[in-house]
Amino acid sequence: MNGNWLRVSPDELERARTDLGWAYEIAMTARDDNSGRWTATDKAWNGLDFLLDRLGFEIPLVLGAESFVELPDVEPDSEEMFDFLENLEDDWGYGPPSYLTPAQVAAAASQLATLTEDDLIRGVDPQELNRAEVYPGTWEKPGELAWVAHYLPDVRSFFAASAKEGDAIICWLD
Repeated sequence: MNGNWLRVSPDELERARTDLGWAYEIAMTARDDNSGRWTATDKAWNGLDFLLDRLGFEIPLVLGAESFVELPDVEPDSEEMFDFLENLEDDWGYGPPSYLTPAQVAAAASQLATLTEDDLIRGVDPQELNRAEVYPGTWEKPGELAWVAHYLPDVRSFFAASAKEGDAIICWLD
């Protein structure tokens, strides 16, 4: 399970709201071309989300704040949810994508601007992540927190560039 982000213009975001199939093709092309419009945090997505939340980040930059699809009001692991996800038009991976608006991207970029790798993991006990069942669940291994933190410079750059251009970001797990 890997975390992904795709930069889109406000116009592209509007189109994606009504045509997720089109957005999926853009996302896959950007990923296949290793375009600067796409980046990923691989399996570190949940650890990064946990650590940013722990620091009080208000913008859920890993999973997105806005939904393209209204999910049914059922248990996440229920048969009804699996049926719903299976019937989505495109296979984004683990559920439909979500997004951050240009304003949310700018706010996240501002918060990330001064955050260091050391800030991200300072004082963190790996058992906190184990107790919270943070994926991938290998936090007792030496270097796992540093592995998550090493993504921070690229995340900071990606969000800064997105904010500078006034872009939104589509977020998904695959």
